[in-house]
Amino acid sequence: MPIPLSALPCTTLVNSTPQRALRSIAHTARVAKALPFSLHRTCPGSDHEAKVLRMVMFGKPGSGKGTLSSRLVKKYDVLSLSTGDLLRQHIAERTAVGQQAEGIVAQGGLVPDEIMLQVVTGKLDALRNRHWILDGFPRTLNQGKLLDTHLQAQNTPLSLVVNLDVADEVILSRISDRWVHLPSGRIYNMSYNRPKVDGLDDETGEPLAKRPDDNPEVFAHRLKQFHDSTSPLVSYYASKPKSARMVTLHGKTSDEIWPKLEAVVRSSFPNLRERAAARRQHSLSDTFMTGEDAWVS
Repeated sequence: MPIPLSALPCTTLVNSTPQRALRSIAHTARVAKALPFSLHRTCPGSDHEAKVLRMVMFGKPGSGKGTLSSRLVKKYDVLSLSTGDLLRQHIAERTAVGQQAEGIVAQGGLVPDEIMLQVVTGKLDALRNRHWILDGFPRTLNQGKLLDTHLQAQNTPLSLVVNLDVADEVILSRISDRWVHLPSGRIYNMSYNRPKVDGLDDETGEPLAKRPDDNPEVFAHRLKQFHDSTSPLVSYYASKPKSARMVTLHGKTSDEIWPKLEAVVRSSFPNLRERAAARRQHSLSDTFMTGEDAWVS
């Protein structure tokens, strides 16, 4: 009776005794296409197992978290999970968790950490081998500990924690130049990311607007809230060197921070694939560069 491949020990096919049989197969069989499995099977948990990106990013309001996450998702095979979107989906689908949250939200209350944990982990648990970035959770020390405990129990712990360090004065000076396309959430800045036509969205041509909280007084209050709630969370992850890798990236703009973020991700997760569109763009750029080099030479 044939033995299933999964029943064999991890080293059986690599160091098995009948090497002659393997050589015979390799030299005599004409194979039209590659086998649908690898003979050099990797043991679960071994050093050869591909690392999975499970990432959270912290940063002050206006530090560029959304822009940097979007760039990462656009270029690489990474899912971006918005806590707010997940909560709205649960409410719309009338799930048990959604019904609990709906009543609290309707009364203007804050959804308890335990309910938010269920909202988030209900999705994360289905993405065991997918690369993801979690947006909007955790935001407090208690939420961070709850998330860590759950992910550790599922054997899917966080693998990267990114802290964006942008000076308060840089952010406060930036918000006066910020304009938003409210229906899509696209953000423009008159200092470094201007729309093609001042006051109009690049894609729809619709008018841009200012956020109600984009004024120095409101923003200063939001920064204080961030420092009070998120600083202990950042310190918590920094104190756990044996868990997720934590890096702090300094800069004034997203364009300045992006190469640093990409370098960290590529070095830590070498098996992370670029999306097809990004690969095609690189290929086209390489073609132009090759032609340019040939012309110069």
